[in-house]
Amino acid sequence: MGKALLIIGFILIAFVAVTLWRANAREAAAEKAYPPEGQTIEVKGYKVHAVVRGEGPDLVLIHGASGSTRDYTHTLVAQLESDYRVIVLDRPGFGYTPRLHKDGESLEEQAALLSAAAAELGADRPIVLGQSFGGAVALAWAVHHPDTISGLVLLAAPSNIWSTPIDPLYRATSSFLGAHLLVPILTAWVPKSYVANALEGVFEPQAAPVGYARHFGPGITLRRKTMVVNARQRVRLLPDIKALIPRYGEISVPTELLHGDVDTIVGLSIHSELLVNQIAHANLTVLKGIGHMPQHVSQPEVLSAISRVASRARLQ
Repeated sequence: MGKALLIIGFILIAFVAVTLWRANAREAAAEKAYPPEGQTIEVKGYKVHAVVRGEGPDLVLIHGASGSTRDYTHTLVAQLESDYRVIVLDRPGFGYTPRLHKDGESLEEQAALLSAAAAELGADRPIVLGQSFGGAVALAWAVHHPDTISGLVLLAAPSNIWSTPIDPLYRATSSFLGAHLLVPILTAWVPKSYVANALEGVFEPQAAPVGYARHFGPGITLRRKTMVVNARQRVRLLPDIKALIPRYGEISVPTELLHGDVDTIVGLSIHSELLVNQIAHANLTVLKGIGHMPQHVSQPEVLSAISRVASRARLQ
């Protein structure tokens, strides 16, 4: 019995050692293959990674869960930079913006950091566009920092209360034990085929654009700290949104909402169809047959929405 326990203990120690080695190697390889695209600025003692391109009215882009600046720099920024000064920001804990703390940043904390980062870059009252989780951050920006924004564009943004239980994987990886035991295993051992299928699932019923995965670099998202931050922010998203809802009526800037009618990740009927009546003079464009990623598969409609906000805000 003692010999058997010794063998089991040795196997566990070896597995842990190999797992940590593989996790370190995978993270190093991902960061080498996908280094920062832009510049790192310091804001109130924190670092923020920003990509700045183009000239014109300031336009800030905020990515969704598990994302980074690379979600927008695949093709959308190239469509915008001739008409706008585009500022793409990594949210705290993602890409190359470090986390603010280990508990999962609130929407209000993220909005405070990103609005200050935009100001540091000379964008005093930009149009702010957010997709998915980034849309919730953009709403917090408009509510908590109304004097630092001139317009709002929300793509498939969660904004109201839902009843679907949180994904058990998020619940597990947000916990102390999950962060220290499960997350390293995922970083080290999750197969590339699983990552590819998960990426395709985000775009359904559309397909991911050609070259998107190669540009996006899923390995950046699979880093241990990023996975934990993503889970902890996701766990606190619903309570944060509940706190925002009573204040939507305070938003007075031009607001455009775009939402696919077959989005199964953030449902149209319980989010944007309610939000359009909670923000004065907001406009909702329902994208027929479109899923969760309009910034890629409905770019003409997105560009038109930005243009309408710029016109209403008298920035063009």
